[in-house]
Amino acid sequence: MSILVTGATGAIGSLVVQGLARQGAAVRALVRSPGKAALPTGVNEVVGDLTDVPSMRRALSGVRTLFLLNAVTPDEVTQAVLALSLAREAGIERIVYLSVIHADRFTDVPHFTGKHTVERMIDDLDLPATVLRPAYFMQNDRQVQAVIEGYGVYPMPIGSAGVAMVDTRDVADVAVAELLRRDRAGQPLPRLTLEVVGPDAFTGESAAAVWSQVLGREIRYGGDDLQAFEAQLATAAPGWMAYDMRLMMSRIQRHGMQPAAGTVRQLEALLGRPLRRYAALVRELVAAG
Repeated sequence: MSILVTGATGAIGSLVVQGLARQGAAVRALVRSPGKAALPTGVNEVVGDLTDVPSMRRALSGVRTLFLLNAVTPDEVTQAVLALSLAREAGIERIVYLSVIHADRFTDVPHFTGKHTVERMIDDLDLPATVLRPAYFMQNDRQVQAVIEGYGVYPMPIGSAGVAMVDTRDVADVAVAELLRRDRAGQPLPRLTLEVVGPDAFTGESAAAVWSQVLGREIRYGGDDLQAFEAQLATAAPGWMAYDMRLMMSRIQRHGMQPAAGTVRQLEALLGRPLRRYAALVRELVAAG
């Protein structure tokens, strides 16, 4: 029996595959095209697509534990609901699903509401699953590093309510820990919802201050202009996605992204180490150029 990882070649999924392989787990990596992904030794490649039911039946055959990660796409809900239904059909009783923090509160943000729909399915069908709810990824700022360094502006309009940004490596490590906990249990474990955050909450101003400290020169916050943010995103992403991200940033500006009390202690106890900090990630990005 093995652990099937969907999204296995993406930012989080690839780290989950690597982490499970290091722990000696039997891992299947779901990929769309054969031979294109560089997988760790011992990891089995499985070709399939989350919207292709026959391929998913084959991928799920003989699987004990499922890591379900869906990219932000127009058919994200369909992908997730099909995958969970097929997993249930296959008798899989150990699931870790990657959702998003405040999925139940940011109801006007399409990919948040989509993930909350999947969470409701998990609850309604009493699926034995861990729902991981990560906050904004620190590594998102890699996409704007050139702007920060070239123009002296931190352009992500995260506002002043506070965002407990999380390192993607911590998200993956938590996912690995939960997958192994469920996979190694003698019987299916109760449902669990776990927020996955960083140890500190940042505003646009305080994030800019970190970059200022690391670069040794002033970096200013670019402000809360969501129209400009959407227009810039739309030059590189589909319009629906740019607007989805604008709606997310609007909610972040109003409500922030902060966890329940005690979450950081819970995560550090689970991992057995401190959570990674934003300043350390910024230093890594600058050093890597």
